[in-house]
Amino acid sequence: MPKHTVAVIGAGKIGELVLSGLLRSGWPASRLLVTARRAARGAELAERYGVTVVENTEAVTRADILAIAVKPQDAATLLDEVGGKIPADKLVVSLCAGLPTSFFAARLPEGTPVVRVMTNTPALVDQAMTAISAGPHANGEHLAIAEEMFKPLGATLRVPESQQDAVTALSGSGPAYFYLLVEAMIDAGILLGLPRQVAHELIVQTAIGSSVMLRDSGEHPVKLREAVTSPAGTTIAAIHELEKHGVRAALLGALEAARDRAREIADQAR
Repeated sequence: MPKHTVAVIGAGKIGELVLSGLLRSGWPASRLLVTARRAARGAELAERYGVTVVENTEAVTRADILAIAVKPQDAATLLDEVGGKIPADKLVVSLCAGLPTSFFAARLPEGTPVVRVMTNTPALVDQAMTAISAGPHANGEHLAIAEEMFKPLGATLRVPESQQDAVTALSGSGPAYFYLLVEAMIDAGILLGLPRQVAHELIVQTAIGSSVMLRDSGEHPVKLREAVTSPAGTTIAAIHELEKHGVRAALLGALEAARDRAREIADQAR
């Protein structure tokens, strides 16, 4: 049974995602605290999950781990309020997209360990991809605690913090790209004469099957794609159109834009 008390500070979408995931993994509600800006939101979470709602200052005192899940633009205000009250032996886990651990180090007591985390919304179905990075004062034990928190939500991966903006662009925002692709393919199915529900079922199951093959086969995606692409067949005709319209280049540009936006968010928050 987990021995640490965790306070989720800022229970918006990401904060609630972490909260619900910890509970599903067996983390006892008695060891989970939550803060919320609005009293009504706090009452909603208390009723839904049976956790204790506290003020930010009480969370800092009572919890061993502070999971900060406020919006990046609100992080400075939060740390102005409680940063000086956080003992240096507390572990701070940041879920604030784009904010480097140096942002927290400048506002916390010297030596406070900070672990930067980027997860994604498939955590709701225990299929998240979570990347974890250590700040200057975080050690292997701190990383292991963060992994204990997020492994039940899916897969975890340790990466250097210098790669976190790329992680944000690739897997943090990644589900939206897949949803957009599936949406477009469903629309294409309708254009081709299929009922919407039929197109939806065809594409969703195809996406699931393709993902499982990618994960379990160990094959490079090029080999898997080539296995479907017969000479002069339907698939190569479709791929020709995708390449003609620059889909690959568009994806490269899109991820660069997401990475650059993550950096902008960090610069604006400083």
